[in-house]
Amino acid sequence: MEEERKSGQKSNEEEKKDSMVLKESSAAYQLRTMQGECTLNDYYALPDGRRAELIDGVIYDMAAPNNLHQQISMEIVAQLHTFIRKRNGQCKVAAAPTDVQLDCDEKTMIQPDLFVICDRSKILKTHVYGAPDFIIEILYPSTRWRDMNLKHAKYAAAGVREYWMIDPEKKKVVVYDLEQEELPTVYGFDSFVPVGIFDGMCEIDFKVIYDAVQFLYDS
Repeated sequence: MEEERKSGQKSNEEEKKDSMVLKESSAAYQLRTMQGECTLNDYYALPDGRRAELIDGVIYDMAAPNNLHQQISMEIVAQLHTFIRKRNGQCKVAAAPTDVQLDCDEKTMIQPDLFVICDRSKILKTHVYGAPDFIIEILYPSTRWRDMNLKHAKYAAAGVREYWMIDPEKKKVVVYDLEQEELPTVYGFDSFVPVGIFDGMCEIDFKVIYDAVQFLYDS
């Protein structure tokens, strides 16, 4: 019985060693994150269910979005999908949590709230390899600075053609034409907002979207 107990259980010394290995591994991971040295290996090693992005070697945690965020996202996806489908277009619409290897390197993997990609060769079974044509981020308190600054700069540098930031709190849509490097255009939630990559033929009706989500503002 004693031999069976020993073979089935770790000794206190072994458990201490395992604990030290885990602590050292965790400390090394934290150091790599602080120094911007994390890679896709670290990203893929994150626990299941932990939402995060890897940007320039740094792991950023992502809070779960609220219902207002998700409802706005789904309404936009529906309008974009309908426009593309009616014209038998080649572009595809996707939403988080879809991995995008933005810079085609080992240091960045992002999950935009939603995006359109027209080069199907970039769409792999596991993720998107390269920059989408059009990205929308819906601002959220925990990710607001990152979306407005860090990711904005990353998208412009990577070749994203158009970038929208939607602010549910202020009921505003900020549109950046990254190809022409124009100053942003700001729309309200009562506007038709033209999609530049489709030469304005597609307009997102934010009045319809607001009508669909207004109950969440009133609750």
